This record gives sequence, structure tokens and C-alpha cells, in this order.
Amino acid sequence: MEIVLTGTGTPLPDANRAGPSTLVKADDTHILVDAGRGVVMRMAGAGSLPLFLRAVLITHLHSDHISDLNDVITTHWIMSQGNATLAIYGPPGTKEFVSRQLHALEADIGYRIEHHDQLTQGPKVEVVELSPEESFELDDVSIRTAATEHAPVRPTLGYRIEHGQAAVALVGDTIPCDGVDDLAASADAYVQTVIRKDLVALAPPGMLHDILDYHSDVEEAAQTATRAGAKRLVLTHMVPAPTTEQYPEWIALARKHFDGEIVIGEDLTTISI
Repeated sequence: MEIVLTGTGTPLPDANRAGPSTLVKADDTHILVDAGRGVVMRMAGAGSLPLFLRAVLITHLHSDHISDLNDVITTHWIMSQGNATLAIYGPPGTKEFVSRQLHALEADIGYRIEHHDQLTQGPKVEVVELSPEESFELDDVSIRTAATEHAPVRPTLGYRIEHGQAAVALVGDTIPCDGVDDLAASADAYVQTVIRKDLVALAPPGMLHDILDYHSDVEEAAQTATRAGAKRLVLTHMVPAPTTEQYPEWIALARKHFDGEIVIGEDLTTISI
């Protein structure tokens, strides 16, 4: 199984970091977790395309995690010439969001159907809304959900994806909680969005300070990894986004609490497990 960080950025635009998303490849089964800005271009860089997707999993409905879901849907539709159905899984509210995306694309859909004989109807999309502690299969890949904590964003989900003997936990935006511990238990890789609370606290009072109470700090993520017995800690969606020269600082903070492998995520960072 391969884990490709197809977007390690934040809501703030960054020329080097696309919006939050992660691609999991289990042989020929490709699963995208979240769909932030630029995701389709990063998928191409990862040797994948929306056409190859078995499913999209959504952790929550914050805009930076879903802003390019419409691009995934449209590109999948066009590349399959309207013959394939895109499966989308997410928390309650996902169906309404997808429906509104399709409504926003009505003009484009109409133009393309009128112009291309191969397209006889709009995108085929199957949306499944999930609750915590649900399990399902995608081909020979097993997926399990758990509740995460990102209040006031509710509900939010994390995912554990297993293929053969390999397991990865992808939990999105959250503070430490029982659901994260459950998903990351003995995982080969635990992918966590993180902030540096010490640096964010130095910013002038304002909206940036509001993120302090609903994201895991890098040290908290390391403590979770140790508590859960994860083998690798993969840091993504880092705030503030570190420069390469600052990576050792982040690693040193995590190393205080975690003895396993620590990966600082850049776009297209790939972890094989």
C-alpha cells in the first residue's frame, strides 16, 4: 500500500502546497481522502487520475478539504465518458453538498451533453453518508470510521484503511480523542493534520488564534502516536507551514514523545507500507 500526500496545505494559499488531500493506493484500488484545492493536478503528479478512483472519502465539510470535489467529479465524468459512477463517502451533510455542487455545474453539464454524443446524462455519483464505527469494503480494502473532535464542525470522521497486513489511519482536523486512538492503534502510518501552538500563539489576536482549540499540536500528535502504538507519524496540513530549514524543529518536538518514524509532509511525499 502507498500513501501519497496529494495536498499538505491549509486554507491560506501556498504555491508549494495544494489543499488537504491524501491518496491511498492499494494495488489498483485508489482511494482519495478529502479534496482540497489543486487535488486533481497533484493526483496526476502521483500517477493517478479521478478516473482511477474507487472512492472519495470526506472527513468533514470545511471548505479547504472539499473545495475541489467538483473538479474531481467533473473530471471523472468526462474521462469516463459518462460511463462510470464515482462513489463518495462522508459524514451527514455530504449528500447535500454534492447535490449543490452538481446544481452549480448545471450550465457546464448542459453544454457538454449538447456538444458530446458520448455524454447523455450528467455525472453519475453515488453518495453514502456514514456514522462513526461503521465498516465497509472497497474491493479487497477494508475501511472503518470513528468520530473525531473538531467542534464546532460536526460531525467529523476519521478513517482506518486496511489492505492485507497494512493499515493507515487518516483522521483529518481534530484534537486528540478516543476515535483517533482507535483508528491509529498499531497502524503502520498515522496521518495527522497539525499546528504549532507555540507559533500560532505569537500571532496578533484574531481569527488565527481560533484554530488553537480544534487542531492537534505536533506534540499532541506524537503523544497520540505513542499511545496508539503507531509505527509512523505523518505530519500534514501544518500551520504555520514550515520551511525546509524548520523541519528539524518540528521533528524535534515530535521526537520528545514518539520513537517511531516521523515524516514531514510535502506535496507528493509517498510512504510505502
